[in-house]
Amino acid sequence: MEIIDIKDHHSNNKVIIQNRLNEFSEIIKRNNEKEIFRELCFCILTAGASAELGIKTIDHIGDVIYNGTQEEIVSKLKEVYRFYNLRGNYIFLARNNFDIKVLNLPHIERRDEIVKRIKGIGYKEASHFLRNIGYKDYAILDKHILNCLHEAGILENNKPPKNRNRYLEIEETLRNFSKELGIDFDELDLVLWSLKTGKVLK
Repeated sequence: MEIIDIKDHHSNNKVIIQNRLNEFSEIIKRNNEKEIFRELCFCILTAGASAELGIKTIDHIGDVIYNGTQEEIVSKLKEVYRFYNLRGNYIFLARNNFDIKVLNLPHIERRDEIVKRIKGIGYKEASHFLRNIGYKDYAILDKHILNCLHEAGILENNKPPKNRNRYLEIEETLRNFSKELGIDFDELDLVLWSLKTGKVLK
């Protein structure tokens, strides 16, 4: 992958990417706790799976995430999702462990606290969640982003970060790369992701 490919893709898709980011920012403005929790559950479901499957699954299970028992959540997940027991448990636990007040923390602490509180959520999905509800300046270092950075010669390899320090290190590398390209950091994430997938999802 060449730098010119990234710049061209950004130029050709800038409007749709900016519109998608604006859609995300509307969620935090509405400050609807159910809507925010739904996005958290979506990110629990996309960990190790595709965004398409996450969208399909969260739509299918519906309101059971808000008031269902663990058994009811698992039962609905089982109809469409492979890891129904594990992720059903994570969603059930998240309902008790997630506090919307965590979103008032400073930038770094906000993500750290979500990782600490929510079982099944690491730094990638915590970043995914925060981006999807409208927070800025978090890198979602999934395989597509890492592959792009490796192919562009920005990273020596495409291995996922194994700990917090490595995640922050790669995130800073991506931030510097965005400055070199002259592309907004949050837009660059969607540029690289859509370069690999052909889609601008969430």
